[in-house]
Amino acid sequence: MPKTSARLLSLLSLLQARRDWPGALLAERLNVSPRTVRRDVDRLRELGYPIVAFKGPDGGYRLDAGAELPPLLFDDEQAVALAIALQIATTAGAGIEEAAARALNTVRQVMPVRLRRRIDTLQVTAVEPPAIGPGPQVDSSVLMALSAAVHAREVLRFDYTQGADAQTPPRRVQPHHLVTWGGRWYLVAWDLDREDWRTFRADRIIPRTPTGPRFTPRELPGGEVAAFLAGRFRGSEGSGDWPCRGEVILDLPAAAVSRYTRDGVVEELGPNRCRLVLGSWSWTGLAATIGRFDADIEVVGPAELKDAFAHLARRYANAVTDTPATPPPIQ
Repeated sequence: MPKTSARLLSLLSLLQARRDWPGALLAERLNVSPRTVRRDVDRLRELGYPIVAFKGPDGGYRLDAGAELPPLLFDDEQAVALAIALQIATTAGAGIEEAAARALNTVRQVMPVRLRRRIDTLQVTAVEPPAIGPGPQVDSSVLMALSAAVHAREVLRFDYTQGADAQTPPRRVQPHHLVTWGGRWYLVAWDLDREDWRTFRADRIIPRTPTGPRFTPRELPGGEVAAFLAGRFRGSEGSGDWPCRGEVILDLPAAAVSRYTRDGVVEELGPNRCRLVLGSWSWTGLAATIGRFDADIEVVGPAELKDAFAHLARRYANAVTDTPATPPPIQ
């Protein structure tokens, strides 16, 4: 590499490392004269880098934001991290899959051979949980609009579609968080009309402009967005727990049961016996989940779980005799 080109890359790397650089310090770091620094700065400006000069006793230079994207400089670890992130982004469901694939191809082409080999040997395959049909795609412009409102703390107005054609009246919310959960994008916001927290699917949001006045952020129930979402998706009111939770004893080793329980508590009681505490949206659903273990079951409690097992027993027996099952009482 010519000496001047190498020096330009070193200068650019220094300017990216901190906000302000005194000219004398840059000259010392590069082992050149202040006049050479000025010339190199002019060369970088010609390449599109918005470098501004500031005056004062320690006058120097600053790499500023510009109107166009100039060539970027990454170290080895940054380049590898960027390539991995782009591979994952191809399954983000944010409407950027094609752009991410093209960006990954561009980055790979300009990588040195040593880095290209590292990327080629580390192929990341992002696998989404099984679902009925492909996940919903969100327009990237919608995500940008939601993110901007969250960042600016401005009231957001939008139309929210429910299903294929149904549409509710416009919503007015204070947006707090834009999150991704299970392959979908959600907006967590305080609904001004309902005076309560709501979670909206981003693929159903049609933002309206302009945004409203600024607001003071509120504290989420539980204080953490992950715990709040876990509680909402479990059907609870932000408590972070399932609405139905029961305890049973299974004639199976604890190690065999724990492999198939995500947030249940498994306690070993013997070589082939364990205690399982598990939650679900309904008692019938909880009984069905426990019933998938091929083992004898002893219900510790509560009574609602025993009733659910009795209802399932009648339902399965009626499935053999073609007799309609009696629905369980509403809890």
